Amino acid sequence: MGNNLIEREKSAILQTYKRLPIEISKAEGCRIYDTKGNVYLDFLGGIAVNALGHSHPAIIHAIKSQLDKFMHVSNYYYQEPQIKLAEKLKEMTGLSKVFYTNSGTEAVEGSIKLARRWGNAQGKTEMYGFSGGFHGRTYGALSLMDKPLYKDGMGPFLPGMNIIPYNDISALHNSLDEKTIAVIIEFLQGEGGIIAANQDFINTLFKLKEKYNFLIIGDEVQTGVGRTGKFLSYEHYGVKPDIVTMAKGLGGGLPLGAILISDKLEDVFQKGMHGTTYGGNAVACSAGYAVLQLLENGLLEQVEEVGGYMKNKLLELQMEMPNTLLELRGKGLMQGILLDFDASQLVEAMLFRRVITNAASGKVLRLVPPLIVTDSDVCIFIDALRKSLNEIA
Repeated sequence: MGNNLIEREKSAILQTYKRLPIEISKAEGCRIYDTKGNVYLDFLGGIAVNALGHSHPAIIHAIKSQLDKFMHVSNYYYQEPQIKLAEKLKEMTGLSKVFYTNSGTEAVEGSIKLARRWGNAQGKTEMYGFSGGFHGRTYGALSLMDKPLYKDGMGPFLPGMNIIPYNDISALHNSLDEKTIAVIIEFLQGEGGIIAANQDFINTLFKLKEKYNFLIIGDEVQTGVGRTGKFLSYEHYGVKPDIVTMAKGLGGGLPLGAILISDKLEDVFQKGMHGTTYGGNAVACSAGYAVLQLLENGLLEQVEEVGGYMKNKLLELQMEMPNTLLELRGKGLMQGILLDFDASQLVEAMLFRRVITNAASGKVLRLVPPLIVTDSDVCIFIDALRKSLNEIA
């Protein structure tokens, strides 16, 4: 591992991350290699970022090809990689326009600004998020979240921001009205514990949107780019938000986010009202286009198939250990296991068996492997999970 490297990190970098004790030498596909020659099966995927796994040849080729032309020239110029990716995003979503960011929280922040400008012109003042939601670490995002760890001692937060219970239909009726500008929602909560929205809850939300004329912002930062078996998770519900935020898997490993909007919002921002220095970087957009091409060429179907296989294997394991695996959650390759103990224990036990996982919301083991994961990878994961659970028990 090298204590020297760990001490250097502690000396040089602000200690905000609880790092895994792995010193990485390289990563390929669904595997991470450390400097001691150990090989780890990666079921975290860069926290749902590495959609095509690590060092995918198509992404490497796209990056190298663009590097030979230019990297950064600023948004003062017309750039083919930006436009080509935006055209593909429009084609795949049916939405109208794209604004690029560097990250998910920047996409959320830009969406808040866009929604507020739209709503202020109509005398609307209130925005809403849901309990358990996670939208980023900036002040706009934090203002729409109820996570004490991320918020304690950091206020005051933005005014006009409210949080209501997730999957609570009565709370929708009691809270939303003519003053509502927008509601931001994860259709499948990640940090909140891999909790899916109920269909009736979504139907009610969209009916109230029509009644009171507010916007719905779909946070697809973690759930987008095929993660749930659909390109965007809201497709499971037969609805379409007015604004969609994307990032993580979109860049295939490079920083890239996006705001997608419906046609009715095209003219809300005028030139100069919003911008970014790095957003829409040509190299990142080239990588993003490579990701979308592979998604269209059978990868989405693979996500559904392998995701279904993993769910069935987990169901079998749950039948063996019903008092330990309390609930299985999620869709596609974004799944969670509710345990009867703190999931961080299982993360450590799995790491000992060279499988990388992640804990979300205390007792939930979060599984977001690269979308290229195979059935045989799932079997390796299940074997390690069974042994780790028996060890803990």
